[in-house]
Parts: sequence; C-alpha cells; structure tokens
Amino acid sequence: MRFNSLPDWLQWQEKLNPKEIDLGLERVATVLKNLNFTSSFFCPVITVAGTNGKGSTVAFLESILFQSKNSVGSYTSPHLFKYNERIRINQQAVSDADLCEAFNIIDKARGDIALTYFEFGTLAALVIFKKYNVDVAVLEVGLGGRLDAVNVIDADVAVISSIGIDHVDWLGNDIDVIAREKSGIMRAHKPALISLFNPPATLLKHAQDNNVKLVRLGQDYLYQGLSNTHWQLNGPNLHLGDLPMPALKGSFQLQNAAAAIMAVHCLGLKKTASSQNIADALQQVKLAGRYQQLSDSPPIFVDVAHNQQSAQMLHDVLSDTSTGGNTIAVVAMLADKAITEVLAAVNPQIDQWVSAGLAVSRANSAKNMAQAVRDLDSDVKLSVCENVAEACVKAQTLATRNDRIIVFGSFYTVSEAMNFFNSENNVN
Repeated sequence: MRFNSLPDWLQWQEKLNPKEIDLGLERVATVLKNLNFTSSFFCPVITVAGTNGKGSTVAFLESILFQSKNSVGSYTSPHLFKYNERIRINQQAVSDADLCEAFNIIDKARGDIALTYFEFGTLAALVIFKKYNVDVAVLEVGLGGRLDAVNVIDADVAVISSIGIDHVDWLGNDIDVIAREKSGIMRAHKPALISLFNPPATLLKHAQDNNVKLVRLGQDYLYQGLSNTHWQLNGPNLHLGDLPMPALKGSFQLQNAAAAIMAVHCLGLKKTASSQNIADALQQVKLAGRYQQLSDSPPIFVDVAHNQQSAQMLHDVLSDTSTGGNTIAVVAMLADKAITEVLAAVNPQIDQWVSAGLAVSRANSAKNMAQAVRDLDSDVKLSVCENVAEACVKAQTLATRNDRIIVFGSFYTVSEAMNFFNSENNVN
C-alpha cells in the first residue's frame, strides 16, 4: 500500500493531477474498466445534479431508503469536517480503513493515469458500495453533470434539483448551457425527475432527443402545503395526503423532499417505501449546515449558501422565521463566487454585518470581503475581522439576547464557525 493513513493519501491525491478541477470522463472511465466495473452498476443508481438542493435531496433519499429497509450507499461533496463524510453506508460515514483500502485498489488499477482528487473519491465510493453490496447507490454530481466523474455510471433515475448560476469559470453564466451540462446525467428510456417548474428549453430538448422518461414538477407530480405542519404529494400512481413537514428548515425543502420521494417511487424497488416510512424519513432526516441552529441564547444559525440562488433561499428562511431583535450576519466567501449578488440577496434581512477572510485557496481576502459589504449601501453597519473565528467572537459581543446570528457564505465558513461555536469554551 502506498500510504497507511488517510491524510497521507489525500495529500498525495491533491497533487497527482496538476489541475484541481479537470472535467472529462476519459481518465475515470479507463480506471473503472481496469477495476472490472462497467457503466451499468451492480445495483440501482440515483444520480442527483443541480446548482442547489443536491445535498438536501440526497439526504432525503438516504433517509427514505434507510427507513424502508434498503441498504444505501451515498456519495456527496464537499465535506464539512472529515473527508469520510463524503462516502456513507446507511447514513454513516465510512472508516479510514475502508477509504485507504479503496484508494489502494484504485492506485493499482490506474497505472500512470493522473486522477484528480474528486475522481479518486468517486471511484472509492463505487468500490466501497460494491464491498458492502448496497441495495441502492445515490451519487451527487460535483460540478455540472455531463463531464462530472459520477456520470461514468449510468443512472437508473436522474434527479435535477435546480439550475442556476454557479461555477462560472467552468460552466459559464448561460442558463441554457448550464442546463445542457446538467441534462447529461439523463439516460435513454430511464426516468429523470425535473424538480423545476419552468425547466430551460435545452434540458427538455435533450430529454426529447434522447428518449428520456421525464417526470416533471407541476406537470407529472405536484406538492402542496396543507398547514404549518403537514403537506401532500400527488404523482403517477402515488398519493400522500398527510405528510409531516421535513426536519430540514425552509419551505423550499418540500421541493427537494418531493423529488426524493418521486425518485424512489420511480425506481420500483422490491422493498417499497410505505407512507409511514416516508413520514419517519422526513422527520428524521439530517444534514449539517443547512440553516442549522447551533445555540439558543442568542440564536445562532449556519448555512452553506454561497451563490445567488441559495442566498435568496436563505433570505426567504430569515424572512419566514421571526426574531425579537436584530439579525447579525457573519460572512466569508470564495473569490470566484458571485459575491455582490449573494450579499445583495440576503441584505434586506440583515441589520449588521461582520465580514471575514478565509485561509484557503480561492478565498476572498478579509479586505476584499469587507469592501464587498461596504459596497452594498452607504449606511451599511459593518465590523471587519481577519478570520471567521474572530468574526464569531465579534458577532457574539454585538448580539443581545433577542438578536440572532447567521453565519454563511461557504462550506469553509460554516465548518470554521461550527468548530468555533461547538467548542466547549464557546457554547452558551
């Protein structure tokens, strides 16, 4: 074995391919063949693409499948704390030993092919899913769809959760082009769940040209809130009339939950999900960093919103949830994101800002982050900090008992904030 520890494997993988992101399927397809896998996986596969909502949709899928007694393997990215979070068996992160064993198998199969960090992870997920002989595999697209490493495996059901502007350097800023990339996960004669009320024309055309069985929100299935506590879902041969609201906060989560339920329904598993299984799954689903509350006094929330679409969703959640005082925002972002648009989307709900920098590649500097907030409004209230931990301290000094704190802008931001607030010395 090349390395005996997970950190050593990961550090080596980061440098194996000179490009952090190197889209294309040729490398991973060759290694997949060397591993004696084909594009048709040994178990049913659900592949999830989308600008936002992918992680939530995968979490709902995991929960529904697990509650219905199907063993499920899931692959997501990025992680918040430990790499192991990316590959889960029955909602539990795999061990270092599982990962090192899988990486060693892949290393032997790759020859001199310079796999990227993400490609190594994708192949490791497939190897581990086979090891544990899961009933269903759920794969989350990392970037785009058509050329993403997970697309080397044929999806039995494809899910597209949303389409918006993000990763402009790789996908561009044209919605039709982005939609075409995401539609690449669809397969001929297989169902594809479109969790959009008005999908772009390029997506519909791709589906038509490739004989995809579209299942469209608003046309083939529809969800509706019945009260603050219950909702209903209707689709082909499916009526769920009294579902509990999901544990994940935000009215938009009904859209993700509905897509997950429909995807499992379309898969036609032997162990089908009953209405009680689904109800239990909705109430027990967990996903870190999605308007997650860390403290009560004052209320402290974290959210991984990092593009305009997710920032608008965060605005809506803040608007829908009342507070007796002010809302204080801690923000730090990566430099390649639509920073101005993100800040502008959330700004109407923010009374005071605390900006910070991130100590990672691609990060927006503390100075530039502060200037981006200042550019919002001449009267904006801003405190400037060098890092997220310092910003969290500042936010706590500013907050009264009736105020709330929201930390957002990046997975890195949320990870640093959760480490800070969850440490014994800082939890109220």
